[in-house]
Formats: sequence, C-alpha cells, structure tokens
Amino acid sequence: MATDLGPETLTAAVLDSFAATPGPRLAEILASLVTHLHSFVSDVHPTIEEWNFAVDFLTATGQMSDESRQEFILLSDVLGVSMLVETLNHQETPDATDPTVLGPFHVVESPRREFGAEISAESAGDRCLVHGTVTAPDGRAIVGATVDVWQANAEGFYDVQQPGKQSIGNGRGLFTTDSEGRFAFTSVVPSYYPIPIDGPVGRLLAATNRHPNRPAHIHFLVMADGYTDLTTHIFVAGSPYIDSDAVFAVRESLVTQFVPNAARELAERFGLPTPFADATVGIVLEPLDPLDPGDRLEE
Repeated sequence: MATDLGPETLTAAVLDSFAATPGPRLAEILASLVTHLHSFVSDVHPTIEEWNFAVDFLTATGQMSDESRQEFILLSDVLGVSMLVETLNHQETPDATDPTVLGPFHVVESPRREFGAEISAESAGDRCLVHGTVTAPDGRAIVGATVDVWQANAEGFYDVQQPGKQSIGNGRGLFTTDSEGRFAFTSVVPSYYPIPIDGPVGRLLAATNRHPNRPAHIHFLVMADGYTDLTTHIFVAGSPYIDSDAVFAVRESLVTQFVPNAARELAERFGLPTPFADATVGIVLEPLDPLDPGDRLEE
C-alpha cells in the first residue's frame, strides 16, 4: 500500500484495499460508500472539531438505542433515507400497496390475536374498527397472510414509551387472514404525535428548526409466502401534519378515511360503542421475483 497519501491519492488507495473482497455485491457497496464519503468530506472540508462532533453524534445515537427504541432508524427516518430505501425496493408492481417506513418502535413482538379482536384495551379514546383484505395484484385473496399492526394511543405514545401505564403489547396485534383474505381489529383512533426528541435526533431537529411531529397513523407489516414483505401505514385523513410528516412517510394512497358508523349490529358484533370510526383497508402484495438472488451481500 502506498505511503504519504494526499487527498488526490487516498481515495484510490482505500478502494484498492478492498480489491480482494470476495462478494461482488459487498465490493460494489464498499466502493460506492468510500467514493461518496470521501467526496462528501472533500466538499464540506470539516474541521477536526466538526468531525469529532459527528463521531460523538453517531456514538450517542448508538447509545440511545436499546430493546425498546431504535435511534438509528429514527435518524434514517428524519433524513429521508428510510423512505428512499422503501421506495426503491418497491417499484416493480405499480398496483401493489405503497410502502412506507418501519419506524423506531417495531421492537416488541406483537401478541397473536383473533379476527376482530381489540388491540388497545388499555387506551382511552374514540374507538375504531379497522378491517380489510390482503390480495394479490390480480385480486385473488391471500389466505393465511400475517398482518402485524402497531400504533400509538390517543395521547400519542406507544406501549414501550409508557412503562407502568401501558402493558407491553397494548396497541399491537398479530393477525392471520381468513379464507377470504380478510382481517379485522378494533382499537382506539390514534393521535398525531412527536417522534422522540430526547436524544441525538431531537437535537438535530432543534438545531435545524424542524418540527418533530407525525400525523396519526397505524403501522402494518404484512407477510405471505410467495410475496414481498410489505411495510406500510394507514394515515388518518384530516390529521394535523398530514402534509409535513417529520419522516417523509405520507403517501396519498395511504391516507384513509375513518368514517363515523352508527350501525348497531356491526357495533355489537365487534363490541364497539355507537357511533364508532370505520376504516376500510385494501392491501395488495407484490409477488416475489423468482429470479431474486436472495442475500446479495453473500454473492
């Protein structure tokens, strides 16, 4: 390896150091990462103090992450990277449901629940019925699909944010679609809320005069054999911040009407007061590419 490297030769030397990388995909990723990172540093020309600040920021981001919160996902979200990755990876089937970000709170296994079950029994607020189908792009019902849902309560908090007030699993449910591809659950109508601002990401938003708020939503992670896993939300139509989500995740196709419904028979069937909010969701999964090589980092 060459010595006395300057700005003009250092990047090439680092790229050469990875020349023996056995996996072509890993080699491709490292080459692009080194090239763009060196270009960024050359463009910005950070001082030593600024670079140390950046290292300390990333260190603090890792230290803030634990089994109930993922600060690095939150950082990826507010920089728009999470949404970009989701969008780039779901471009093959225009008719499939649009994806959006996972968020930092999918850190607890959702409890298995039966069709129509209540997921937010400990949460006060207006009640809702959320129901719909999981289908293929051609309209065929997908039987036995897993529908994992999680949400904040009407105060804007997830279970893991309120130990002692919410039990772990409140606001979460793991459902399986029936013989017609259907799922249903009842819950509290979620509220808009600020993302956590007590860590490095919060300091970044404050330093840049950005608000931390997300519009009201319910998360979905839908999986079925033969189909690409779908990470998405439904957003409550009319919620504050629907046009300025702090993590850039709102897509028009995912904005869902929560319609007042006074049908007594339906309310009695699902144990709801009248009126309740009624949200219908149609989820369309993208078929797996049979030529997908799988884990490309190991190629």
